[in-house]
Amino acid sequence: MKNINLALIFLICFFTALQTTFSQKTAIDSLENVLKTHQKKDTIRLNTLNYLAFYNYRNNPPQAIKYIDEALSLAEELQIVKFLAHSYYIKGVVYTEQANFEVAIENYEKSVQLYTSIDDKNGLKKCNNGLGVLNAYRGNFDLAITYYKKALELAKQIDNDETVHKYLYNIGNIQANTGNYKDALINFKKALKVNRETKDSLGILNSLNSIANIYYSQGNYPVALEYHNNSLEIAKSAKDSIGIFQSLNNIGNVYRFQGLNNKALHFYNKALEIDKAKFNVKNVTALKNNIAGIYYDKNEFDKAITYYNESIALSKEINDNVNLATALNGLGFIHLEIDKYTQALSYFKEANTITLNNNNSYNLADSYHGMAEAYYLMKKYDLALSNAEKLGQLSEEQELLLHQKNAYYILANVYEKKGDFKAALLNHQQFKTINDSLFNEESIEKITQLEYEYKYKQALDSASIRELKLTKTVMATSQHLEKTQRNLFIGVIAFLMTAIVLGGIIFSLKLRNEKAKTQNIVIEQKLLRSQMTPHFIFNSLSVLQGMILNKEDKKSIFYLSKFSKLLRITLENSRDKMVLLSQELLAIQNYLTLQNLENDAFKHTVLVDDTINVSLFEIPPMLIQPFVENAIEHAFKNKTDDKQIDIKLTYNDKKLICTIADNGIGIDCSTIKSNNKNKSSLATTITAERLAVLSKDYNMEGSVTIEDRKKYNEQGTLVTLVIPHKIIPIS
Repeated sequence: MKNINLALIFLICFFTALQTTFSQKTAIDSLENVLKTHQKKDTIRLNTLNYLAFYNYRNNPPQAIKYIDEALSLAEELQIVKFLAHSYYIKGVVYTEQANFEVAIENYEKSVQLYTSIDDKNGLKKCNNGLGVLNAYRGNFDLAITYYKKALELAKQIDNDETVHKYLYNIGNIQANTGNYKDALINFKKALKVNRETKDSLGILNSLNSIANIYYSQGNYPVALEYHNNSLEIAKSAKDSIGIFQSLNNIGNVYRFQGLNNKALHFYNKALEIDKAKFNVKNVTALKNNIAGIYYDKNEFDKAITYYNESIALSKEINDNVNLATALNGLGFIHLEIDKYTQALSYFKEANTITLNNNNSYNLADSYHGMAEAYYLMKKYDLALSNAEKLGQLSEEQELLLHQKNAYYILANVYEKKGDFKAALLNHQQFKTINDSLFNEESIEKITQLEYEYKYKQALDSASIRELKLTKTVMATSQHLEKTQRNLFIGVIAFLMTAIVLGGIIFSLKLRNEKAKTQNIVIEQKLLRSQMTPHFIFNSLSVLQGMILNKEDKKSIFYLSKFSKLLRITLENSRDKMVLLSQELLAIQNYLTLQNLENDAFKHTVLVDDTINVSLFEIPPMLIQPFVENAIEHAFKNKTDDKQIDIKLTYNDKKLICTIADNGIGIDCSTIKSNNKNKSSLATTITAERLAVLSKDYNMEGSVTIEDRKKYNEQGTLVTLVIPHKIIPIS
């Protein structure tokens, strides 16, 4: 009997910690047996009820409510403040998961009051965290982060940083929702590391999903899918219905954003089939909005209206204003499509009233957009103008580029109808600027996607080649062994045949390897010239931001003009294998101007020999710029003034020669000091291989030479490029 009591005491200590993991099925069965056999109304039974309620709140809410109601009844009977407070806390958790927020808040507040009366900081920490989760569910992010920070401070006071990662994770969720992806990703990865160390499956699942959503928001869909699929496997192995539901929904979102609507709908419907997940009404409401959005994109408006109406009914049941506003806006846009403007306007107005109260900027922007468009189509131009201006102001404050574009488009059309052509032109120009910006953003996202898809395909191809080699080697060896058992004459013939086969295989593999090398060079060439270094883009945008903040209007406009021209030239040149020399020199000149605009860091010259007509010469793009960039980044370390870069093109003996000379520290010294030797070497190697391929294509010399100018009793580095070229005949 003593041993049984000791075992029960050990279990109760374990229960109080409330570490929710998915490997506890055996323990849960044992607890249910304890509940049947231990009928005495004491703290052992009370803690057992609390733990069972907490375990079941995700997958079996009705059973969880049954356990927690019995626990509260027993806690009130025992009148032990700490246990009563804990039971109220568990009830708050159970009802939060079902989106019954009013009941959840009522129980959290009772728990806080009781924990405060006994100065239980651990209990207060859990309650503040629970209230943070609740307000995050409701879209009240400011209040949510206030509660999370209170929980974090209490954790630091009492836990010696052991549970801090859990609250950093919750704060990361708020940062992700408000667009602070960098800090959010740092917090999520810290949480994931600790969760894996402690084998906290629920924590791992949440962290994987959150990291995936960051990559999804950044347009890195292959990595987002990888994380979501990992979380799906963990949820399936744990038989966690809510986790499976969320992972399927998230995978559907990734496919939907890529325009793969049928694939997205497949995952949405799989999520909708999970019966146990339907207890979480908020999740189901969001999912129905997603499905409605798919049917809207497919112009199947009747189905979209059905799902939006189902979402509205569920949202009103649980007072979920975020998903309610989303569904109302969706119905509004559908009715615009079917020319029912008055009905569309009523939906947008209702959504607008709701979002003005809960401050959800995206839904609010959608409602202003919808009202402006509806009034415009109804020829009520003053009302259309008013709502378009509100849309423009809100989208600018919240940095919602797509909504900004829509605002300027509507404003341009309204002003045109009102006869104010100057204002119409100004807004159309703003619309075009933002549209170009969104195009560039989409281009960068596509480049990232292509890069990841290429790497993935390359890995598969490499594995296939290795498998093919192994298979052919085994077959050849088997044939050889069989034939050696025959007489010498047949053996000689077999040997010769095998040698021929092997020779053919080796030749084929070498040919394939050379083709693969050529293909790799071409692909890396495309990446090099279409991916203008992110470091340069981010630096340029930072410089532009500084100019704008310093109110240097003329300078920022000039800078933006140069930057956009350079970006446009680079994108246009990336489509062609050869470009005019004049275009290439213009891109280099713009690049040098941008790099030098902020602080006149160096002087530069671009000289072209009189024998060269830049409008008749065609050259491969992006051959010169990487070496100019190298000079700017590496040549002038520890040199503060008198920096000079000289670019010169000459044409002798049918050779187009470009030299890039700087007066920096020199290539020998740079190689010794720099940690980027491999990077520089790789750039040079890629360029040399590219020139070799181009030389064959155009049957003329192409090469690159890098020298330290000290051999000429000068200072700095000299790069000499012999560039394959074409001369356009004069008609």
